[in-house]
Amino acid sequence: MGAGIAVGTGFEETLLEQGPDAFLLLTADGTIAYVNAAAEALFGYPREQLLGVQHTILLSEDERGGFLRIFGRLGRGGQAAKRPFRAAGRRRDGIEIALEITCSLVTFNAGAAMAVAVRDADHRNDADSGRRLAVSLLDATLETTADGIVVVSCEGQITGINDQYLKMWGMPAELVAAEDPMVLIRFIAGQLAHPEYFLDKVSTLYADRSLQSHDVLEFKDGRTVELYSRPQKVADTIIGRIWNFRDITSRQRAQDQARHAMEELAEQADKLKELAFQDPLTGLANRMLFNERAAAALLTPEPVHVLLLDLDDFKEINDVLGHHAGDEMLVEIARRLQSCVGPHGTVARLGGDEFVVLLVGCRDSDAVAQRVVSALNAPVSIEGTLIRPGLSLGVASRNDGSMSSSELLRQADLAMYAAKEAGKNCYVHFQPAMLAALLERTQLTAGLRRAVELGQITVHYQPVISAERLDVVQFEALARWDWGGQLMSPDDFIQTAERSGLIRDIGAEVLRRACSELQPWLAADSFRSLAVNVSGVQLQHRDFAERVLDIAAWSRVDPHQLVLEVTESVFFDADTHVISQLSSLRAAGVRVALDDFGTGYSSLGRLQDLPVDVVKIDKSFVSMLRTGVEKLPILTSMIHMARSLGLKVTAEGIETPAQARYLMEHGCDALQGYLFSRPVPASERQNAVRKSAAAIAAMDGIPLPG
Repeated sequence: MGAGIAVGTGFEETLLEQGPDAFLLLTADGTIAYVNAAAEALFGYPREQLLGVQHTILLSEDERGGFLRIFGRLGRGGQAAKRPFRAAGRRRDGIEIALEITCSLVTFNAGAAMAVAVRDADHRNDADSGRRLAVSLLDATLETTADGIVVVSCEGQITGINDQYLKMWGMPAELVAAEDPMVLIRFIAGQLAHPEYFLDKVSTLYADRSLQSHDVLEFKDGRTVELYSRPQKVADTIIGRIWNFRDITSRQRAQDQARHAMEELAEQADKLKELAFQDPLTGLANRMLFNERAAAALLTPEPVHVLLLDLDDFKEINDVLGHHAGDEMLVEIARRLQSCVGPHGTVARLGGDEFVVLLVGCRDSDAVAQRVVSALNAPVSIEGTLIRPGLSLGVASRNDGSMSSSELLRQADLAMYAAKEAGKNCYVHFQPAMLAALLERTQLTAGLRRAVELGQITVHYQPVISAERLDVVQFEALARWDWGGQLMSPDDFIQTAERSGLIRDIGAEVLRRACSELQPWLAADSFRSLAVNVSGVQLQHRDFAERVLDIAAWSRVDPHQLVLEVTESVFFDADTHVISQLSSLRAAGVRVALDDFGTGYSSLGRLQDLPVDVVKIDKSFVSMLRTGVEKLPILTSMIHMARSLGLKVTAEGIETPAQARYLMEHGCDALQGYLFSRPVPASERQNAVRKSAAAIAAMDGIPLPG
């Protein structure tokens, strides 16, 4: 069965059919084209089940990847081509058998084919079964690796090759059969972007068998392959060379993308740093950069000061002129601050309308603070509107001890709120007492919250006397809080309640209790009424009017007998819808009283425009009366003007009969004060009524009703 012999004549076929060895004819793609009777007997398959199928059906799992290596040996010629080799077969019943195989090239249908003679080798004694296992494992490894591998002996013969190698290069099987490594080398070089480098490297490695190399090859089609080459040794003897090719295209592209991304990040490093530490609107430092510089400054022995400022009523600029105008204002404020501080200080915008100045080494922080207040308080033109910014500024300085930047900023924040309470448009230095005040406010808020949750807010009542009837016709309900055994009046905790938002629950509870406790007294005389103080914070809730009427209905109190007392300040905020809510309540019969009348900024001028029914003269005006014969044109003018507008007038803070007589003579409709009774619990209301009657009876020159 030499090369060039045609298979299929009658004589040769008879010999093959009668021969003791199994015989197969395989086409170039591994398909079985012919089998003899001995092959049928050896593998247990009838001939018709083998013809036209892949030869791998006859091999064990470990041998199925070796066909191309077998085919590669066919064209070598010489003695090597005639020597049989061992393989593992698989019968139809699944039993594996040891085989001895001899292969040669033949011509079949004008094409190359492989004649395979197979002999059962079970009768032979394999003295090295471990070697068979090792070879089997090696073959399996070669066929499952993602690398393309070819092994060439020192004599130039290809002694090992795997499928991945052929797939990687798109190499036809006949090139392997040529048994010429240089054919493979030239085939590879033809696909490379730089073939000369590869060919030079191959020449160098073959010139020195002991060399190892690692190279990266670029292909014309864009692929990238790593080439590892090292000697093949048995013991210390070099018997050939192993060529290992690994496709790293995906990894290389990922590395290139990562490198490109890093280069872009490096190019944008300055811009990213700028964005990280700069306020985008004003160009000032931001909170992060301020904290960094403040922390560094506190490590030095130099004086360190922090000036924290907040623009007052800045929200109105946004609301009236729009956010664009607000942004213009902030940019102008930033410019003025920079001019006040100069290059030796850091000006930062913390957010919103809050700015901070860091001074390091400055010996006169008051001078800088005064410049800031003066510069920022100057008018600025925004979209044709002249606006005078208002601000509150707090100053904190490092003391002799160590402190953090956050602690210094917190102290400046406390001083800033002290500046707000001091009347704004000024600066205040931090004092340790401010921390104590903050702690007291915090404890007060916590205690008040607990009191609301536990229902510990009670109601006291102060009578109001009708100047016409000379009798108690109204009680004003006043909240009281028993905190640690001390009975606190609203003046001591209402501001805390408003700041914490608890005022809404407190106001609703006071109204609910007062309506419930006074309902029988109110029902006895429709002329009687109940007055309750209302905070501007309560009126900011859109359902306030609805809640008041719901409580009145629940307690069965006529809305006409309710009087809600408000201060003029509630009408200043246009966003609270105060007027619409009060108008809705008045339409339902509820009356509205303007408390502390005369202390507001524009009470006299705006009085006719406010939705009120009653004005209450503030006690500061009543206290001017001592003998009752004084001439007080301001007081009398307020009374007469209110009455001319059809409003009822109540005077509060009355402590002497002379004050009561004067106010009644000048047209006051109702009187209230300690002369008649202090605020008392609900259980003492009758005593308050009797005491009021006694005070009225004791007033000289006042005729008692018949």
